Amino acid sequence: MIGLCLGLAGVVWAQLPVSDFTLAWNHTIEKIRWEEDYRVTQQGLVLAEARIRGNGAGMEIPEDARLENGSWHYRRLLPAQQPLRLGRTPEAGDYQLCFDDRCHFMSEWLGPPTDRQPFLQMWSCPSG
Repeated sequence: MIGLCLGLAGVVWAQLPVSDFTLAWNHTIEKIRWEEDYRVTQQGLVLAEARIRGNGAGMEIPEDARLENGSWHYRRLLPAQQPLRLGRTPEAGDYQLCFDDRCHFMSEWLGPPTDRQPFLQMWSCPSG
């Protein structure tokens, strides 16, 4: 079975047995929620759909987005990300991973964001 690994430079800090998940965060300036749905595949993390609740600094809504339930939904054709690199600092707040109808802050597995470790990588990996 394949799952999701969190860590850096191939070193696993946490491993989750999930086949899909939503990565969610609030924009640091505008405080608007952003969500991206991913599938975990052998090739990497595949972005299925993204949602944003509004626009602002660096958050332009794509022309092909559609408004549903207060969020702009859109799709981007990107290759599988292996790894997906994220910035993670105290000033920006923490990301959430949502799966099985529940959202969890990454600090649940990794501790709070720190300036000592401002990056994180996520990738597909064998689980169990």
